[in-house]
Amino acid sequence: MANIEELKRISSQVRRDIVRMVSAAQSGHPGGSLSSADVLTALYFNVMNIDPSNWSRESKGQDIFVLSAGHITPVYYSILSRRGFFPVEELATFRKFGARLQGHPSVEKGLPGITQASGSLGQGLSAAAGVALGKKLDGDASRVYVLCGDGESEEGQIWEAAMFASHHKLNNLIAITDWNGQQIDGTVDAVSGQGDLESKWKAFGWNVIVADGHDFESILDAFDKAKESGELPTMILFKTDMGHGIDFMSGTCKWHGKAPSAEQCEQALAQIEETLGDY
Repeated sequence: MANIEELKRISSQVRRDIVRMVSAAQSGHPGGSLSSADVLTALYFNVMNIDPSNWSRESKGQDIFVLSAGHITPVYYSILSRRGFFPVEELATFRKFGARLQGHPSVEKGLPGITQASGSLGQGLSAAAGVALGKKLDGDASRVYVLCGDGESEEGQIWEAAMFASHHKLNNLIAITDWNGQQIDGTVDAVSGQGDLESKWKAFGWNVIVADGHDFESILDAFDKAKESGELPTMILFKTDMGHGIDFMSGTCKWHGKAPSAEQCEQALAQIEETLGDY
């Protein structure tokens, strides 16, 4: 279990991986990957009960993660490789034809750590809720975690899954929203007028926690509280900054799905400490 200083070092390297992968491929989604890097680092290196050496899609007795916001694979693949699910060097194959590291998570090629194919926004929470119910029926006490986007939460299927999870009292389901306020076309509020997500999730019968998604003490405290949710599923709304850690990417939708040039990649890397060694 990594402590806070170790988590900071890991997340710094993950951000370097993200920028290098997307720049090399000239394709991918850096903005949301950077905003969720700290949360997923904490989840995989401190919070979840997982064993990369004994992983299967069934994951009986182990926690499961589903990436509902399936486009942010740069952060997902970096985290999985740094956690030991597959060699870090494989990150160099990101989005190459025939590679296991496709633009969206796929189970077709058997990449370790990928439980659920995703990418059609709105579907991941439904899949996670189904897995959580299955674990309860099997008497499996492990948990299911799922990461959603705030732009993704405009999808109606998110709220259908929300009703299903609260109705079935899926207290083994811990959902996360990367609440960065941005989506592909602009700010979330400008596109859909989403309003108060905290009140909405409470109205759907969920335990709701709001936390700072770039402060590891706040992140770990939120996950600790989520594990004590009583009979309710939990939604953690992590306040984050799109493109966090790179000044020219921060706080804007412009880098939702835009790859930095080689020069911009070097500018970005100059702002992020190399801590674990680049692949």
